[in-house]
Amino acid sequence: MWAYILRRLLYGVLIMLGVTGIIFLLLGVFGGDPVLAYLGKSATEQEILALKREFGLDKPLFAQYLDYLGQVATLDFGQSWTTKESVSDLIRRGVWPSLSFTLPALLLTTFLAVCVGIGASFFRGRAPDRGLMAIAVLGMSISFLVYIVVFQYLLAYVFPIFHIHGYEAALTERWQYLALPIIIMVIVGLGYESRFYRSVFVEEVVRDHVTTAYAKGASRYRVMFIHVLKNALIPIITRVMISVPFLVTGSLLIEAFFGVPGLGNALLSAIETADFPVIRALTALIAVIFVLSTILNDILYAVVDPRVRLE
Repeated sequence: MWAYILRRLLYGVLIMLGVTGIIFLLLGVFGGDPVLAYLGKSATEQEILALKREFGLDKPLFAQYLDYLGQVATLDFGQSWTTKESVSDLIRRGVWPSLSFTLPALLLTTFLAVCVGIGASFFRGRAPDRGLMAIAVLGMSISFLVYIVVFQYLLAYVFPIFHIHGYEAALTERWQYLALPIIIMVIVGLGYESRFYRSVFVEEVVRDHVTTAYAKGASRYRVMFIHVLKNALIPIITRVMISVPFLVTGSLLIEAFFGVPGLGNALLSAIETADFPVIRALTALIAVIFVLSTILNDILYAVVDPRVRLE
């Protein structure tokens, strides 16, 4: 297994080089001139040259890329061009606000969607199945932005149950602020996830081992929650692992509308201000988490299914 993990890590390094190279090339060639964006068209030649030296843009593009790889290797991404703050400190400060609502939303969505999927497959082809899937499709058909605006208006203004500002409040009061973003993300994700898990479970209930369990006298509830759920763990794990890289970056719309000081907001601000160090650092972070999550995904395959061997 260790040889497999080492081999996957080496493949991950190649993926990292490819992702960082593409992003660096796109920003360097097609990202425009950040110096003119900061100084304006009336800047003098001396001011432009001075700022290019400060940003490190006076070097050839390949030399800039080597510097960037050194930053990735040492996890020291330099300073933000806009705020002059350490990019590493910015990431450390922003990751927890993002995780504070994305992680609970993922766990709740997965749990509820698995329950809905099992229930729909239990009653497949009948009224409860059709009703649950109709609700799921209806939920998917409404825009994420509509949910944010309507829920903010109804639950924060008309019926002030939740707060829409106040992440800096004490931990005992912060739940009133985080609850609404979590509820919105769960409702939005539940439709997509329920339909996916329903198809997984429906495919599983027609397999031979389920028929054998029924023939041995196992109850329908035991079959659904023991045999079917256990054998459907691999697609569930895959679905969850796919979402892991996006937990850290948060949701751009949620963070923008609720003022969450997370990495999604930081990335949006960096794009608006052409803050290349922040964009490159967050891109590298997403790539690293993606590589690690895929390796963890394969390891969990072998844990839940003895037939899977890591060779």
